[in-house]
Amino acid sequence: MLVAQVSDLHVGRPGERLGGRVDTADCLRRCVVRLNAMDPPADLVVLTGDLVNTGSPEEYRHLRSLLESLATRWVLIPGNHDDRSALRAAFPDHEYLGQDPDFVQFVIEDFPVRLVFLDTLDPGRDGGFLDDARLEWLEARLAQAPHAPTMLFMHHPPFATGLEAMDRMGCVGAQRLARILRQNPQVERLCCGHIHRPVLTRWAGTTACVAPSCAHQITLALRPGASPLTYLLEPPAFLLHLWRPDVGLVTHTCLVDSFPGPYSF
Repeated sequence: MLVAQVSDLHVGRPGERLGGRVDTADCLRRCVVRLNAMDPPADLVVLTGDLVNTGSPEEYRHLRSLLESLATRWVLIPGNHDDRSALRAAFPDHEYLGQDPDFVQFVIEDFPVRLVFLDTLDPGRDGGFLDDARLEWLEARLAQAPHAPTMLFMHHPPFATGLEAMDRMGCVGAQRLARILRQNPQVERLCCGHIHRPVLTRWAGTTACVAPSCAHQITLALRPGASPLTYLLEPPAFLLHLWRPDVGLVTHTCLVDSFPGPYSF
């Protein structure tokens, strides 16, 4: 099983560049081309939030037009730049978006690994929020299949990354989430976005990872008290999660753009 995780698209209105510099729509177009050319193809593409930049209906219409050529099945969850109502209105055929009346969270059961999607959006705030309702929903879903290998997807990482400006936009409710995960060792991977950099850590008894942005990356500023949040035009990228029964779950970082090669040694 192959699951591609694409995150932090920040698609704006047609012709709009983020910060006057980043053509996020073109980044997504190139990412779709890369995904369509994969051999073997991904079984599923998961888009883990910040799908658009301001949550407007026009941005979601633009996003939909960019994703229509994606040949692989794909699903969406919101990030802090998204709006649940506008997202659902733009994708009425994506019935999973409405499984929960309050949040965009759902489960996919038709792969060798169970996929659980958790909503961390807290409207009006950059940081994430996991209240009792969402965590009880997660606990109940995990209890339904305690022995099935599982991947959990959410936008906001519940752990600190060392990037102070981003860590200030952390996830409220992380301590209870950690307790739930420690009680559910079937969760093989916690997959997040939000940080705009590839990050890997051991957290709450599982392996937690953050996908880079398929557009722009946050500056790697690890010095305490570093300057305010900035971004770089480093290569757009995504994660590719490979599951094999004899190996388990392995995650690769894939750059969007093509490069010369391959060459024989």
